[in-house]
Amino acid sequence: MEGLYRVLSALVVVGLLTNEALATQHVVGGSQGWDESSDYSKWASGQTFEVGDQLVFKYTPGLHSVVELPNESAYKNCDVGSALNSMNSGNNVVKLSKAGTRYFACGTIGHCDQGMKLKVSTVSADASSSPGSTPPSSSSSSSPTSTSAASASFPFASMLPMASLLAISMLSMF
Repeated sequence: MEGLYRVLSALVVVGLLTNEALATQHVVGGSQGWDESSDYSKWASGQTFEVGDQLVFKYTPGLHSVVELPNESAYKNCDVGSALNSMNSGNNVVKLSKAGTRYFACGTIGHCDQGMKLKVSTVSADASSSPGSTPPSSSSSSSPTSTSAASASFPFASMLPMASLLAISMLSMF
């Protein structure tokens, strides 16, 4: 019975690591980051955002910020006063925890009106890989600029092979 418990525990650990390793970190705006010179509609059209992925906003603190807006009306009107959340560290990570549309803008006066805003449509991971499904897009296209979570930004992802070996070792105890 103890052996079965070890095997199940190992499988749970491997499963958790695998799910995290499959997530994607999307650096908003690509190499430009979060600034006034990027076309965020074009950038987003080249991405597929799935539940579990993360948005990474990189910018100069004090010059920019990130506010999450409650709805499309606030997004279209750049109503940053209605923000659900406000971030200003210069390196903010937002987890996309459920399917749906989320809206972000720079909280600095005038920046949203200059186009510094982002609309993200998140799909469930199984929906994006289903036959016939298409990721959200617009008429413009762009090369995706995202980083796999298996990169150095997620050090635990490098433990995936070790966790797999651990699980295999535990299975061989029988």
